[in-house]
Amino acid sequence: MTFSRRHFIAASGSAILGTAVSGISSSAAAAFSQPKLPYDLDALSPTISARTVGLHYGKHHAGYFNKLNQLVQNTPYADITLEEVISKSNLVKDQSIFNQAAQAWNHNFYWAQFKGGPQAPTDSFKVVVERDFGGMDDLKKQMIEASDRVFGTGWVWLVNDNNKLEILALQDAGTPLALSKIPVIGIDVWEHAYYLDYENRRTEHVRAVLDKLVNWRYASEQFQM
Repeated sequence: MTFSRRHFIAASGSAILGTAVSGISSSAAAAFSQPKLPYDLDALSPTISARTVGLHYGKHHAGYFNKLNQLVQNTPYADITLEEVISKSNLVKDQSIFNQAAQAWNHNFYWAQFKGGPQAPTDSFKVVVERDFGGMDDLKKQMIEASDRVFGTGWVWLVNDNNKLEILALQDAGTPLALSKIPVIGIDVWEHAYYLDYENRRTEHVRAVLDKLVNWRYASEQFQM
């Protein structure tokens, strides 16, 4: 499960966000389907245990899709893409729809970024990281610090904002799609992502994920949009 080319288009007036994704994006249909996990449950162990992956993917991620499908049934949301649901529900402040759609999409991205990892970034991406953060070690340090600033639940995102890397610390279902920014890496800091393995040691979990799981070549490809 990998992302290929992604196009973010903020349409004036309607603010519709379009995304072309290989293997992740839902097609316009009456129901949204959770993508298959792109590896075995124990593939991320010991950094993230098979038990955590099973509960995170099989209960929490699946639950967002199930709830979203209940909420959009017999509404115009059922006939558009998942990305458009995020954009439109955010525009009209339809918070219940936005939360479920954003969390469904965020987790699609979350699982995809670990496939084939860990791998080193491309040389061209390293140059961008050095330009914007001073190097990979400093980038990781700032993402770890950002994770500690999220009060309660949320996400830490590395995004491409007009060809410049930026770190976002977003609460709850926060997603770069709602901000018209291109996601490069997304770290889930809801407790269900780490508590069984790390208890309250959130930053330790984030550090381990960045060092041992993230496929930075995948991140490089996301930035090259």
